[in-house]
Amino acid sequence: MAAVWQKCSVLCRSLPATAAAKAFSRSAAPCSLQVRDFHSGAGRCYSQQLATVGASSKYGGRYTVTMIPGDGIGPELMGHVKDIFRYAGVPVDFEEVQITSQEGDEEAIENAITAIKRNGVALKGGLKTLHLDPSFGVSRNVAVRVRLDLFANVLRCKTFPGLPSRHGDIDIVIIRENTEGEYTSLEHENVPGVVESYKIITARNSNRIARYAFEYAQRHGRKKVTAVHKANIMKMGDGLFLECCRKMSEEFPDIQYESMIIDNCSMQMVSRPQQFDVMVMPNLYGNIISNIGAGLVGGPGLVPGENIGEQYAVFETATRNTGKSIAGQNVANPTAMLLASALMLEHLGLDKYAGLIENAVYKALAENKIRTPDLGGQHSTVDMVQTIVKEVEAQADKM
Repeated sequence: MAAVWQKCSVLCRSLPATAAAKAFSRSAAPCSLQVRDFHSGAGRCYSQQLATVGASSKYGGRYTVTMIPGDGIGPELMGHVKDIFRYAGVPVDFEEVQITSQEGDEEAIENAITAIKRNGVALKGGLKTLHLDPSFGVSRNVAVRVRLDLFANVLRCKTFPGLPSRHGDIDIVIIRENTEGEYTSLEHENVPGVVESYKIITARNSNRIARYAFEYAQRHGRKKVTAVHKANIMKMGDGLFLECCRKMSEEFPDIQYESMIIDNCSMQMVSRPQQFDVMVMPNLYGNIISNIGAGLVGGPGLVPGENIGEQYAVFETATRNTGKSIAGQNVANPTAMLLASALMLEHLGLDKYAGLIENAVYKALAENKIRTPDLGGQHSTVDMVQTIVKEVEAQADKM
């Protein structure tokens, strides 16, 4: 029990907020085939203070980025990212670090953490968690986020023009607190058959993610922030989070603020998602709502995500699905990973390359009608990648 409380005190200690992050800065519709101004917005606020993370790893005009292929379809998708970067002439070199889901792979985790700290930025595939094996310990995905204090998970669920969906005109930014809540992995068996699992909510991290959400909304011309909670039941834990969001809203009178209970929010997401703009929530609820949001606009193969901290940033697919069942079959949709790589380029300030890749991806979907099996089509991964490469080559010559 003492070990649990010791770990709790380490996770909850107050850290100095020296800077913060900017994230998910795309402001135009994804079907636009024009290179966009990803860094628009006046002034420098909390969510902008981190100037290009990873700038210290720039040598001779080139950036070094940590690449973690991960499990399942991750390695093959990373190979396609490298191919497209080469055709686009992107000035990025990858330092590849392998992490697997095998027990006893702690040295690989340490190597990956060290590499991300050295380079500042990473592109990451999903890492499988052996949830049926109690001896597996902390999820590798969680370990990376907590060790690097990647406090904000940000994804934008927006309708993809040309792709059929039950709802149209969806444009939701989901901002999830990424380091505490139920994901602190503090649990133990008191007596046989009785397990205690701790949910940690702190004012420091709740205020930090609330400020990030409101400043994101302000910077991107968003009108409303919705705080998602279960304070009717968890009156102290979620109550603290909700109160932090309410107080933060007072600093942003031009932005509408509302709160919504998680179960009602889940129903509203699938029945009338257009009512949402920016959403902010604790860790577990963010996991649930993110998956619902991705499903609404086409599935896990389409939506990218990013994990932003005060010093480091890690980019990956929004739902963190390993895709193990389709690995090696040339049927995986590369869209989410390619868009995650474009977000990474934006983060590094390589806007023209980010726009080049994003535009090529959207054109492949909207104009070339490329449809992998997850989208109801028969095209392969390679079909999608080759279509993107042709567009990248054609546009790169004009740059």
